[in-house]
Amino acid sequence: MKVTFVVLGSEQLAISQLSAIVKKAGHQVGIAFSASLFHDRFNLEIPSLAKIVDDRSNVIQAIKDQQPDVLAFSCLTSTYQWTLSVAEEAKQILPNVKTVFGGVHVSAVPDRVISRPQVDFAVSGEGDIAFPLILDALSKGGPTTPIPNTRFKAKDGTVIRGLQQGFIQDLDALPFFDKVIWEDFIRVGDLYLTMASRGCPYKCSFCFNNFFHKLPEEKTKGNKYVRIRSVDHVIAELAWAKKRYNIRYVDFQDDVFTTSKAWIKEFTDRYKKEIGIPFQCLIHPKYFDDDIARWLHEAGCDWIQMGIQTMDEKFKHENLRRYEESDHIVEALQSMHRYGIHPKVDHMLGLPGEPIGSQATALKLYQEQTPNRIQVFWTSFLPGTEILQQGIDAGIVSLEQADKLNEGIDFYFFRNEDNINNPGLVKIYQNYELLYKMIPALPESIRYKLSPERVNWIPKFIGRLIASILDVYVGFKYSNPEFSAYMKHYLHHLKSFVMQKIGMKPPKATVPKANSAMYPTLAEPETQEIHIEAA
Repeated sequence: MKVTFVVLGSEQLAISQLSAIVKKAGHQVGIAFSASLFHDRFNLEIPSLAKIVDDRSNVIQAIKDQQPDVLAFSCLTSTYQWTLSVAEEAKQILPNVKTVFGGVHVSAVPDRVISRPQVDFAVSGEGDIAFPLILDALSKGGPTTPIPNTRFKAKDGTVIRGLQQGFIQDLDALPFFDKVIWEDFIRVGDLYLTMASRGCPYKCSFCFNNFFHKLPEEKTKGNKYVRIRSVDHVIAELAWAKKRYNIRYVDFQDDVFTTSKAWIKEFTDRYKKEIGIPFQCLIHPKYFDDDIARWLHEAGCDWIQMGIQTMDEKFKHENLRRYEESDHIVEALQSMHRYGIHPKVDHMLGLPGEPIGSQATALKLYQEQTPNRIQVFWTSFLPGTEILQQGIDAGIVSLEQADKLNEGIDFYFFRNEDNINNPGLVKIYQNYELLYKMIPALPESIRYKLSPERVNWIPKFIGRLIASILDVYVGFKYSNPEFSAYMKHYLHHLKSFVMQKIGMKPPKATVPKANSAMYPTLAEPETQEIHIEAA
């Protein structure tokens, strides 16, 4: 079968994993890629510029050129409507193409997704087993029996639903992430993405893990949600990648990288000897201590991302399902500072029911234990999460708005100020947002003089501009690898867009090292297989 993954913005590790799996099964894989500059659903949202450099036509042309049997989409709520529009147009061009939709948005509202006429298969949860089964069934004329984790339309239009299976336990049985498919579109070496584990020990009310961990219907003893690859498996992947690419930085995208202290000790000992490339990771303050900070630092970790979200402990425990204490946060930041690791923290504004006084507590924390970057998120109500229901119960989100969110309509991940009806409260949050952006950029003597009253006179658009400039300044000041990679990604695709417009062929984003292997030679143990069977 010929499979084309439709991708918006950047590399998606789920697609990297599925591509490796289906290639191993003998299928052909291609990419239809949109850089979606200035409308990347992540950071930059400048509509006027987005219209000028719109590259959606590249996606449609790639689909025409590749003539796939199957189009596959991994959907976020913010990209769902875009993927539907591409699928609809693709079916007009290729009436026989089958569409497979997966990703966290589909997992949240699978029945809504499969009801769409342009969707043939909707995969809920992990797709490592389901996707190759779908392809196998299609190669034989189409499925006749249920497929695990999958809803699909029979020939008479009825929806057939497979059992929601438990999570794959042996991650070493999966092939390494396929990076080769990204070489035309992503500067792989600037920020090499990987994961050593799947799942999170916490089920925060605002996060997809809040509902994702509850998906399995079959209750298998020992079926864990948090699973970790062996150190051997991770090191083997990185050793191959180091040989093929000029990797400058590694980004571990695990929900919590440090869930096993013993694993971290073994990994950091091996990593500094065999890989030796700077890296960053995400941690939770309850899975972090001075030993782990030291081991990570010695192995080359120079940035750590940590969610804080709110500094009101009672609210955090009762509403967000986060159970760390403030002392855990302070101690984690102190350990990072002690070993020269740059802390990058996440902070949420506009949480429903949060006492506004928690912002003053957070400001004091950031003044005393200053992170090198404070990422501010206005609360987004994701489909399937408890916080969406909290928003409905509090009257913040109407049923009509909730319906739109479930359809991915009018969804903005970073700036949902419309969720707050009180203009005075919005202004207070805007003041704190500006302060949080200022703190990492200012010397200590000035940081302690900051207060919301001192910036209250600044108009909203000026405050936004200052915050954006400070974010860029801090990125340069502390040599933030994500910032650098993001800028290079944009510059590459702007250059490619101009070259296309004047009739020139754009360059590949990544040129592998000479004589490098196409795929890892250090493969998984041959005795390990993914157990695949239809339900």
